[in-house]
Amino acid sequence: MEIRKVETDKKRYLDFLLLADEQEDMVDRYLERGTMYVLEDDVKAECVVTDEGNGILELKNIAVAPAAQGRGYGKALVDFLIRTYTGQYAVLQVGTGDSPSTIPFYESCGFRRHHL
Repeated sequence: MEIRKVETDKKRYLDFLLLADEQEDMVDRYLERGTMYVLEDDVKAECVVTDEGNGILELKNIAVAPAAQGRGYGKALVDFLIRTYTGQYAVLQVGTGDSPSTIPFYESCGFRRHHL
């Protein structure tokens, strides 16, 4: 399993991006300014983070192929982000809706609810 930074042609992963953010126009708002990573092993997962200023890194999009969900790929990406960006940012935050499928995942990765 290898995690690789995607430098160009990020839209080729649009099917993954739309798993986490169903509106393409919303994805377009952060995709090019964000840093994208894919977990390779026949591409099982992807994530995009953005620098929001003031020491805040935001996880904008994280998605795992439906057939690969529940196998630790999403958590591996979050752990990778923490290792990669520790010391560069004071906060790693996630903006997400109150979905019964996403909140438990983020809490299992160590995130805490901030704004309810």
